[in-house]
Amino acid sequence: MRTTAGSARHVRDAEFTEYVASRAGWLRKVAYLLCSDWHRADDLVQESVTKLYANWSRAGRVENRDGYARTVLVNTYLAEQRSPWWRRIRTVGSELDAGVVVADLDASLDLRQALAALPPRQRAAVVLRYYCDLTVEQTADVLGCSTGNVKSQTSRGLAALRRRVVPARAGGAEA
Repeated sequence: MRTTAGSARHVRDAEFTEYVASRAGWLRKVAYLLCSDWHRADDLVQESVTKLYANWSRAGRVENRDGYARTVLVNTYLAEQRSPWWRRIRTVGSELDAGVVVADLDASLDLRQALAALPPRQRAAVVLRYYCDLTVEQTADVLGCSTGNVKSQTSRGLAALRRRVVPARAGGAEA
């Protein structure tokens, strides 16, 4: 009996390891877009992967494992944002990964700074809708809110991004 349980656990662990190895880079990018800090993104991914492992049997039964993992990541990020401890230790600024090649570095930096300035739920809504390419309904499901809330959070987030990025780019073009 132990051999069967041990081999089932081995298969489960191998399946989990293969999934995480194939999706870690994607999870890290989503985490970075949420928090604007590569080190913190790594921490978010690590915490999310730990939660995912603890619930891997449930994740194995869902139709969309990537969606399940993304939901765990977003919920981990939002829970951290609500924590009073996070507000006390919040870091200022972020480091750019030296290995990233960007065609228009100024535009990328402007957009990253503007995205980092959004409130957490607006940032999550914008990232889920436009980076993860989720529908309004899928985003509402991930965030645990109504579709109307997703629409308003996304609208406010995009308006704030436009206010921050467009004047910065226009000012740079005139200079």
